[in-house]
Amino acid sequence: MTTTIEASRPTAARAEHGRTSESHAAKPPALYTLTTACPDATGIVAAIAGFLAANNATITEAQHHNDPRTRMSFMRTVFRDDGHGLAALEALDRLFAEQVGKKFQMHWRFQAAARHCRVVLAVSRQGHCLNSILHRWSTGTLPIEVVAVVSNHQDMRSLAEWHGVPYHYLPIIDGRKAEQEQRMIELFEKVDAELLVLARYMQILSGDACRYFDGKAINIHHSFLPGFKGAKAYHQAYERGVKLIGATAHYVTTDLDEGPIIEQEVARVDHTQSAEDLTVIGSELETVVLNRAIKWHAERRVFRNAKTTVVLK
Repeated sequence: MTTTIEASRPTAARAEHGRTSESHAAKPPALYTLTTACPDATGIVAAIAGFLAANNATITEAQHHNDPRTRMSFMRTVFRDDGHGLAALEALDRLFAEQVGKKFQMHWRFQAAARHCRVVLAVSRQGHCLNSILHRWSTGTLPIEVVAVVSNHQDMRSLAEWHGVPYHYLPIIDGRKAEQEQRMIELFEKVDAELLVLARYMQILSGDACRYFDGKAINIHHSFLPGFKGAKAYHQAYERGVKLIGATAHYVTTDLDEGPIIEQEVARVDHTQSAEDLTVIGSELETVVLNRAIKWHAERRVFRNAKTTVVLK
């Protein structure tokens, strides 16, 4: 049984070049989310709904899934104060543990919906995913706070700094990759990050790094997994005459490109298109898929379920 309470934190000041400013209009009621995972049993939904109602909360959104294969139950509930005085999240958490959590052997988390997930972006020399993420973040369409960009090359420095994001150049020196990964981990902790996004970071993380980032790192793979692995995946696909190409966002694990899949997308292609055409189409798919995965993770919609995921949308 585990529990986490996450309150809202202020986000960093935004640069002047187009980032949204705070509205002076009346603010809507604050929203909170409760995510739960536990062995499936009768009465879970009723227990959660009853607990929130008894503690002056009105449910505004709820998704629930029972997995018959793993016999697990997953639920995401959004709620607000019903006007009679909602207790602080810390107090709700204590009561929930006593009245619901322990009974159903739950893992659960309360958080303020306004709280943005703090993200570190890792990139090498291809900037299409990085550019898309930074743009969507700067326009407020991704519920994250980008706190750093790390790279083993200098190519993307100007893009990151144009968005006002600190850029950390961490080159990989022969035989000292472990040191570089340790510096990345230290940075991740220093900036109080919660998610590492491999936005076309063309390095394979070591087993130790994968274990550290377990459940906290998302990778974009340039293939509709399982598919063509290694370099020039689109050229491999072209040589095989494929009719569908795609992209896959998944959690990072010690099994290369085999972590739990969060999102996938495909596009139909044919013999008239070149490998370069496929590369352009695939790059566009990668940005769409990766942004979806980041958004759903940040909104606490993704649940690990053995080797797969449940995404409550």
